[in-house]
Formats: sequence, structure tokens, C-alpha cells
Amino acid sequence: MTSSSSNRQIRVCIVDDSRVVRVLLKEVFNSTDDLVVVGEASDPYEARKVIKATNPDVLTLDVEMPRMDGIDFLKNLMRLRPMPVVMVSSLTEEGTDIALEALSVGAVDVIAKPTQGSFDVQRAGRELVEKVRAAAGAKRPSRSGKSLTPPKIIKIHPSMPRLIAIGASTGGVEAVRDVLSALKGDFPPIVVTQHIMLGFSQRFAERLDDVASLSVREAKEGDILNRRCVYVAPASHHLTVARSSKGLMSMLTKDPPVSGHRPSVDVLFQSVAKATGKAVVATLLTGMGRDGADGLLAVKEAGGLTIAQDEASSVVWGMPKAAIELGAAQHVLSLSSIIHSLAGIHRATAA
Repeated sequence: MTSSSSNRQIRVCIVDDSRVVRVLLKEVFNSTDDLVVVGEASDPYEARKVIKATNPDVLTLDVEMPRMDGIDFLKNLMRLRPMPVVMVSSLTEEGTDIALEALSVGAVDVIAKPTQGSFDVQRAGRELVEKVRAAAGAKRPSRSGKSLTPPKIIKIHPSMPRLIAIGASTGGVEAVRDVLSALKGDFPPIVVTQHIMLGFSQRFAERLDDVASLSVREAKEGDILNRRCVYVAPASHHLTVARSSKGLMSMLTKDPPVSGHRPSVDVLFQSVAKATGKAVVATLLTGMGRDGADGLLAVKEAGGLTIAQDEASSVVWGMPKAAIELGAAQHVLSLSSIIHSLAGIHRATAA
């Protein structure tokens, strides 16, 4: 393995009760130039000692383990020694709920747990390496309600948006939740593309529905987009918006990934630009990579209002940064400011 002397290696600790998985993950990480495994543990009790001894930059953490479950360990870790954590989850209903809970208590990202016989080492290995690299540079921003500076609020005329479109990736599960839980009243329909693991989008939508006053559901082919409703892209399909005789409607496609993703924020935003023109507010939230930058520019060029999350409040400032560098964002706002600005649409309507 070669490494660049100018780039510090990312130190990784693996916590998993399966020796087979630990060996596999170690091979994946140690085959790169910039990741090195400095420790491994089979359960949280052992992990405490290994973390203290090795001081890793990133932890990969199994969701279901003996002696202490991953959520309890993660809560303790975030309280006593906050650090970037990527959860490794089994694709079961229970595992999905636990993994989404992990994101809510501090995990940066989640990836499917490898299984013998079905684990595509090359594909999944690349994805895991990308997530760990992103996690190494991630931060846990202050919660929106705890900002020490008052939010900057942009005034959005209530008659302007026929649609609100939101795109997010790493760190977005919590950011999207914060946004939607703050919106109340007679809002235009909202469409969301969140990069999320296959099998997670339905439960993600259900959990959002539990905390939001708006109705949140996983989008289906041919849904007529109604006010007070939020439509979340399925993890297996691109979500697009089209005009119909009954109004705006959702369409799902299994076209190839765009910007490395399906669903892709670029695909959603570009369809929204065509379907609504200037009558849309498009917001690009935290995430790694550059998906959504080209789509946000398409919305801007169509006359819509475009917003990108700022660096300070983003867990990973990749996608918003790419959009800003492209000149696609008319406004660069903190998450708190985005929430207050979008919430102002209904307040203006009610005034």
C-alpha cells in the first residue's frame, strides 16, 4: 500500500461481533492509500478499551451486538467521547429502525452489513470507503434551535411556490427532519430526495410523518402532489415531477444513477425546473459529493428560488459547496435560517 506523505491517514476502528466481517472490512480499508485500521473490537465493552488505546478518527459500528446494543453504546459515545461513526446495519425491519435511530443520536451515516455470498466487495467496498472518508471530515453542527446568532430570514412570497424541493445526503436525515418538523399549516407540496440505503426510505418517511404536522409518505408512481403533503423518493428509484391535467404529479424511474446516485437530487431538481419554472423553492442541504449542484442551477435558470446550506451548519459540506461554486445558489443559509425562511411562507399566508 502506498500513501501520500502530504495526506494524513484516516485511522479507523472496527466494532463488529462477526470476525468474518471484521476481516473483510479490514481488507477493504487497508487496501486504500488513506485509510488504516488501528483497532478492532467484538463488542462495545472491548471497544471502549480499543478506542482509548488507539484514538481513531472514525468508528464503524455494528448495530446489533452482544452485551450492549449499538444504540446504547452510540449514545454513551456521543456523550462521553464524540467522534464520527458509520453504522453497519442488517437489512431487517428491526435493523432499519435501529439504524435510523442511530442517525438521530449522532451517527454520520449507515451502510448495509456485508453478508457472505451476497456481498459485492468491489461495489460495497467503494461505498464504505467513501462514507468513512466523508465521516472523517464530518462534524455535528449545533441543533437549529440552539444557534447563538439570530437566523437570517429571506422573505418568500406565499403565492410564489407551487412546490418546495429538498435534496440531501450525508447528515441529511436529521436536517430534513428538522426542516419538516418545523413546517406547519397550508404548505405547497414538498418533494424530497435523500440519499439513503436501499430498504430504508419507507421507514424514513414513516418516521418523518411521526414528527411532522404535514403528511409525509414515500412517493409512488402517479401521485398527484397535494398541499400539506411531503413525498420522499424511494431508495430504489429516481423521483421526478411532471405536469398533468390534475396538477403536478410524481413519476418514478429506474434510469441509471446520476452523479453516482439513484435517487439523484439532480434528477429531481431538473424535473422540477421543467415542471414548475419559477414557481418553486429548491433547497440543497448537507451531503458529500456534488449531486444536486447542476439541478439547482437548472432551477435558478428557470427562475425558481435556490438555497444552499452553509458550511457551518452542514455535517458534510460537499453538495452545497459544489452548488455555490457553480453559481447555482441565490442564498447560502444556515439550517436554522432555512427553517425560518420556509416556515415564513405559511405565516405570510395567514397574516
